Amino acid sequence: MRNAIIATVAVAALAIAGQAGAHARLITGAPKAGSTVAPPKQLTLHYSERIVPGASHVAVTGPGGGAVATGPMAVDAKTKRIVTVPFTGKPATGAYKVVWHMKTEDGHETDGDFAFTVK
Repeated sequence: MRNAIIATVAVAALAIAGQAGAHARLITGAPKAGSTVAPPKQLTLHYSERIVPGASHVAVTGPGGGAVATGPMAVDAKTKRIVTVPFTGKPATGAYKVVWHMKTEDGHETDGDFAFTVK
């Protein structure tokens, strides 16, 4: 019985520690990672935690690896978990890479990237 209680407490402590160390993760994006799409008007990124706009950024490179012109990043005022980045022009056919760095309201920072193709 005592061993079962100790094991239960240990599992609970690990679960709490895991939650405390969590970082924002990209839940989904539009365009989706690995997808082939018609030229999009914007990127829409959904995160698992609330984002701090001034300390976060998104960069896009296009065919040939050059920077793609985008408008200012915006964070949904209600949820603070949805980030949009408009393209300032029509994206050309080819491969694109999105690189993001997000800071969350709890102070954690995380980054990642994904690719998509414009047909």
